[in-house]
Amino acid sequence: MANDRKPPECWLTDMDGVLVHEGQPLPGALEFIGRLRERGRPFLVLTNNSVFTPRDLAARLARSGLTVPEEAIWTSALATADFLRSQSPGGTAFVIGESGLTTALHEAGYTLTDSDPDYVVVGESRSLSFVKVTQAVRLIEAGARFIATNPDVTSPSPEGSLPATGSVAALITKATGAEPYFVGKPNPMMFRSAMNRIGARSESTAMVGDRMDTDVVAGIEAGLETILVLTGSTKAGDVDRFPYRPSRILDSIQDVIDLI
Repeated sequence: MANDRKPPECWLTDMDGVLVHEGQPLPGALEFIGRLRERGRPFLVLTNNSVFTPRDLAARLARSGLTVPEEAIWTSALATADFLRSQSPGGTAFVIGESGLTTALHEAGYTLTDSDPDYVVVGESRSLSFVKVTQAVRLIEAGARFIATNPDVTSPSPEGSLPATGSVAALITKATGAEPYFVGKPNPMMFRSAMNRIGARSESTAMVGDRMDTDVVAGIEAGLETILVLTGSTKAGDVDRFPYRPSRILDSIQDVIDLI
């Protein structure tokens, strides 16, 4: 698709399906990150994964051979904490989630509690319990506001799909009738908070993703140049099913390098 925008000065890129797949770097990923750093382009690697802290994710990428500083990683947990800090500074939250989410909320000045919290916050969890879900339901019924890091219903693993944040949120919604506010992709708020972090402007920022229904639509709504790569969830034959199109469709991140 033709693109008459000026060359991007800042870059946002999804992680899984764009840079890595099942712990292995995709073709061109190392060179893409290297070109960004060599030319001093502000960039962030985005992920809806709320399980891990940026330090954890940087270490996991390093094991794949990708050197990405932890300050260049922006997760749905960080975006959620940033949103809550702007909405209710110094608030309280009951959390279903892992260290990526609890650490982000602590660093945003939040107190985690199961006693009359301002919010119930749900992220991806590897240790979900019936007791915690029951607590969340009762706290929402008592007036706590309902937030979730992202709407993804499954997450990938080498053994197959795992139930993710959206699935847990749906369970709580079914029990309470309360719909959560999702902060992560496809909410363009995640992109806007990321751009604020690196001082980027929408007219000079590009988003590289592998999913039409999250990366591309959120990028369009945030006013960014959008680049779909065909190494992840969305295949070339899927694009015409959507009522919107990315600025560019490329085979892989390898083809993005010359645009930097």
